[in-house]
Amino acid sequence: MQLNNNVTELIVLALTQDPFRKKIVFVIFLIFYLGLLLGNLLIIATIKTSRALESLMYLFLFHLSLSDACFSTSIAPRMIMDALLKKTTISFSECMIQVFTFHFFGCLEIFILILMAVDHCVAICKLLHYTTIMSHRVCGVLMVLAWMGSCVHSSAQIFLALSLPFCGPNVIDHYFCDFQSLLKLAHTNNYVTNHLLVSNSGAICTVNFVMLMFSYAIILHSLRNHSAEGRKKALSTCISHIMVVILFFRPCIFIYTCPATTFSTDDSCVLHNWNIVFYTIGTPLFNPLIYTLRNAEVKNAMRMLWSKKLVSNDGR
Repeated sequence: MQLNNNVTELIVLALTQDPFRKKIVFVIFLIFYLGLLLGNLLIIATIKTSRALESLMYLFLFHLSLSDACFSTSIAPRMIMDALLKKTTISFSECMIQVFTFHFFGCLEIFILILMAVDHCVAICKLLHYTTIMSHRVCGVLMVLAWMGSCVHSSAQIFLALSLPFCGPNVIDHYFCDFQSLLKLAHTNNYVTNHLLVSNSGAICTVNFVMLMFSYAIILHSLRNHSAEGRKKALSTCISHIMVVILFFRPCIFIYTCPATTFSTDDSCVLHNWNIVFYTIGTPLFNPLIYTLRNAEVKNAMRMLWSKKLVSNDGR
């Protein structure tokens, strides 16, 4: 593809220009990022090493934690580093990589949440046929399709971005590269591209959110026929998943169902930026807490992993 672009470097505005607030942003988001990274890596290590967590639900949780860690890593380290710099710039190539990875892992997380909902729906509504419907082979194929689908989605974002003419200005009114921010810099009529963005990212967020809520409504309705103990366990798991879905999709739908031209005023830009902050750092931070604090099997497996580490250290 021939690029209609003479911009090689972009200036990225931080969340704030005040030096003191920049230091606060650096400290707070460094703590948040290290916390979410530690939490998700702990879940990954626990599931990978524990024989008690070999069910398909934990296979999906493993991929969700991996996606969360990569999703935040695509944005957070540079945002934290930029908080210490006076002038924050990024090359156009790095910007395209950031757009790709951000949309890739964000879309992957959506697909994994869908697969987790399907797994719970089959486990509760079709328990006798669960092993036939949700075999390890089937779930492996579904995970491959999820990764491939995410790649297709993020490639479409890059294709749209590279088809736009960038001739200046080169200042992004955002703290990282996203297609909506780049769209404001393009020298072209953005009406069609705006609506392609909404129909792509916005539709993925909205349609999948409706599908998830519908599937959990079916699950909650079917729990009436279960025993009190089974109902309590299934309800606890479903509530955890519903919390994750709402935390993830609320800012996602707000951001991507509105055309980029909506965020033209200072107030709307600030609101847009803080929605993205929660979307990229808040949700991946809360996911490990929700899944570990409300899941006895994961907590027990973590205790056993920690005990093994202590024993091995004492043995030395």
